[in-house]
Amino acid sequence: MKIAFIGQKGMPSIGGGVERYVEDLSTHLVSFGHEAIVYTRSHYTPKNKKNFKGVQLISLPSINTKHLDAITHTFFATIHAAWNKVDVIHYQMIGSALLSWLPKLINPHVKIVSTLQSRDYEHQKWGGFARFMLRLGEKMMCYFSDEIIVVTKPMRKYVRQQYQRDSVYIPNGALLNPKTGADKLQKWGLKKDGYLVAISRIIRHKGLGYLIAAYKNLQTDKPLVIVGGGSFTDEYVSELKTFAEDNPKIIFTGQQTGEDLAQLYENAYLFVQPSESEGLSLALLEAMARRKACLISDIQENIEAIGEAGFVFENKNIDDLTEKLNYILAHPEEVVKKGLEARQRVEELFNWSTIAKQIVKVYKSVQTERAVKFFWKKKYSM
Repeated sequence: MKIAFIGQKGMPSIGGGVERYVEDLSTHLVSFGHEAIVYTRSHYTPKNKKNFKGVQLISLPSINTKHLDAITHTFFATIHAAWNKVDVIHYQMIGSALLSWLPKLINPHVKIVSTLQSRDYEHQKWGGFARFMLRLGEKMMCYFSDEIIVVTKPMRKYVRQQYQRDSVYIPNGALLNPKTGADKLQKWGLKKDGYLVAISRIIRHKGLGYLIAAYKNLQTDKPLVIVGGGSFTDEYVSELKTFAEDNPKIIFTGQQTGEDLAQLYENAYLFVQPSESEGLSLALLEAMARRKACLISDIQENIEAIGEAGFVFENKNIDDLTEKLNYILAHPEEVVKKGLEARQRVEELFNWSTIAKQIVKVYKSVQTERAVKFFWKKKYSM
């Protein structure tokens, strides 16, 4: 099969869950003997980069602004993929799915699969019009896709209730990476098992403000390391840095990739995810796969990932977060135990080798459908 991925910025992944999802899935597809095409944006992936681990990369233009980057790139990618007669177009996120109706006007035989990672319109960085368009994108996704993949069980229930249609539950995955060294930590003055880490985009709903506030209440020699960059949220990044500037043990590394990022995961004493809302976090799964004990907010999506293999605090509750951090710092033997449990949970439930095969089955199932059902024949309405 020939599968085209639309909605990501590019690859290899620099940062962001969607880019990592597409990278891991598309490279697995190539290893299975399929042809994978990933559309890239020049501000993310160099135009001259045409291939990554066997995946074909096609650079197309976009208007690189907060509100127009994704939709303009999606438009050009959709036209290109449909015209070139791919077998399946796989849309990522609800923003790109705003145009999921378009391919079949060009190529009636193309199949549409979409992954619903999260309800992006709930994120605080978006204004009213952007939220309206994202909600519309979700409707288009659920209306025109031949199949929808959801990454959490609550999301599957939501799709059924909101749009009266079924979806396929296939969670995100993590690679079972080998251990790395610790030499890259020197630039930040860090040591193995000597720091707490949070790895995410620096946007408000990730809850990093709660984490900084709780950390300030601690008496510990272990620094708090915040890894990641903003996403059209420069004002919020500055706000957090100002809030943290009175504590020299709070370190902002900025966006990290490759071996630097791997070592920041690998050598942390504790991974903390204080987010107010999530899909199924790839950063969390990555930490679990690297045998890291994880402390998470008690939102459904985080609990679904961690199960009993981690530590939990009440969402947005700084006092509870402080209490849990103090407990974890005082019980290193439990930290090791939870890290091993987390790794086992990934091996059993979130292993990309298994998950990629499940997604291939979805592609094959839509390929074998007898005919395209036009929108007026669907049993659900917008």
